[in-house]
Amino acid sequence: MRNVTSADVARDSGVSRTTVSYVLNDTPGAAISEETRARVRASAERLGYTPSAAARTLRRGRSDLVLYVLPDWPLGPAVDTLLDHLAGELAERGLSLLVHHLRTGRPLSDLWRTVIPRAVVGFTAFSPEDREAMRRAGIQVLGNLDDADPGVEGTFSASQRSIGRLQARHLHTRGHEVIGYAAATDPRVRQFVELRLDGVRAECAEAGHPTPVVQPVDLTLDSAVSAVRAWREHTPPVTAVAAYNDEVAIALLAGLRAEGLTAPDDVAVVGVDDVPAAQFTVPPLTTVSQSLDEQARQLAATVVAGLEGDAEAPQPARRETLELVVRESA
Repeated sequence: MRNVTSADVARDSGVSRTTVSYVLNDTPGAAISEETRARVRASAERLGYTPSAAARTLRRGRSDLVLYVLPDWPLGPAVDTLLDHLAGELAERGLSLLVHHLRTGRPLSDLWRTVIPRAVVGFTAFSPEDREAMRRAGIQVLGNLDDADPGVEGTFSASQRSIGRLQARHLHTRGHEVIGYAAATDPRVRQFVELRLDGVRAECAEAGHPTPVVQPVDLTLDSAVSAVRAWREHTPPVTAVAAYNDEVAIALLAGLRAEGLTAPDDVAVVGVDDVPAAQFTVPPLTTVSQSLDEQARQLAATVVAGLEGDAEAPQPARRETLELVVRESA
């Protein structure tokens, strides 16, 4: 069965293909009566005709796509949740999300020249050459993180140092002075580990407490047990741990159980991300929520604002996106 074309709609409604194009694409300034418009739309609906997305892109010079560029990061629950929320927010505005992961090895320039997106958003800094080439092509370029220091004070993303500060501050209010830091071992997130750890260190220094005792923790029981033992043997012993994220924190809870210890009685534990599993751990995990749905709303609003403007997208009003979710582990 062949596809229905605009020529079929033109014959059925008794108008030219140009008129069909004007009506179905809502071309501004076209002098077409409401009666003719209604007839064309009725024919298109009856025949099941849908304008070609590719043809529409060629006519407009760009698509309804927003290209989202991710660095070579592990795709965990937090990133998945942010992208899911963002796709929903953009869909409500008539836009579609296309995610490009830099680890695929395909040059960014190859992709944006192929799909001609309306906007490109980066969770990483773009090269000056890519940025300028996209702008010359009429593509809105938005940096999701500050280009000068990605991951620090992003346009949308929460401050990574603030995450560490919030973890340490909560543990201090619970009476803990000697704090450990459970660092993820994946080299792809080293930058985020260091920034969050900087926040923990700064909070400890301001409180007059010892610097955090850092232990690497990969997602294995042996690694978690080794870290727990090191903290317990430290002088004075570590009584609370800020973990890089919830996955590392959950591994630590397992390591404590393997050593016959419990949280928070022996070692309090606080994570980051508030993944769905956090509320079901034993004990339920205290964590820092990054309010990814709110970040997605801010990002989508800025994308749309940028598309409606002539220059750089205006900065959205920054709203606090970090929230401590207190459960039984700390």
